[in-house]
Amino acid sequence: MQRLVGPLGALGAVVQVGADGRPPVTVGGAVLRGAAVKVREASAQVRSAVAFAAVQAESSSSIASPPGFRDHTERWLEAMGLGRRLGETRFLVLPGPVPPAAYPIPGDFSSAAFLLAAAALRPGAEVTVRGVTLNPGRTGFLEVVEAMGARVVRNATGLVHGDPVGDVTVTGATLRPTCVGGPLAVRALDELPLLAILGAAAEGETVVAGAGELRLKEGDRVVAVTRLLRALGGEAEERPDGFVVTGRGSLRGGVVEARGDHRIAMAGAVAAVAARGEVAVEGLEAVSVSWPGFAEALEGLWS
Repeated sequence: MQRLVGPLGALGAVVQVGADGRPPVTVGGAVLRGAAVKVREASAQVRSAVAFAAVQAESSSSIASPPGFRDHTERWLEAMGLGRRLGETRFLVLPGPVPPAAYPIPGDFSSAAFLLAAAALRPGAEVTVRGVTLNPGRTGFLEVVEAMGARVVRNATGLVHGDPVGDVTVTGATLRPTCVGGPLAVRALDELPLLAILGAAAEGETVVAGAGELRLKEGDRVVAVTRLLRALGGEAEERPDGFVVTGRGSLRGGVVEARGDHRIAMAGAVAAVAARGEVAVEGLEAVSVSWPGFAEALEGLWS
């Protein structure tokens, strides 16, 4: 939570967090003013927090950050007439009320990726997801899957408030290792635990770098994903901003502890596709945070 204090404070908000930068969070009343806000991380969550505050300010604001963030919020604000892009990483927010309407919500790519990864792990298997967002900031995982040898077909079918939407099909193949870093690591950030599973199913060394943001999620996902692979007989090593997976073509099986993280719970379930033995996920109920019907959807791939 600490990283919200400065950007929101620039707008006049009074925000206090716990001594370690975590909750409790106390927000005091204030008249918000327009400001030029700089966000240190390429974080869609922080940029969106600033944007939602800025639409309530007395005058316009701008948001800037490093590249690589996911820009759904800013595309929607622009479509509503509440902002416009000033460059690759700078966005102008124009204060005003959000117009009431019925807003269609595209399918979430980060959720769909778990089903697509299941297909990628099994040569010849095929999964299609329909009506999912194809926002370039969200689909880096598809580039990774292609680099590892699986076949990917994208079919854009339209736009929802400036966001491309369409269908994606992944066909599994014998996987090869890869290296992911820089902007691609940011665009595939939520899916990097899945990349670790794919890397374990390949033969050779898969490297992820430039993904320090993984340590700031529901838990430290660098730690969580290395623990996951080791629990299933895989070989993984932590790095400060990522991890290295040495693939042996498959996993052994075992028990995965989700530790309250929905992405790790789902990644553990998908890992069963690449395992020679059974995989049990302790704490699978964590998936209800983002996808309560995940287990049924994954099981349905084999029905």
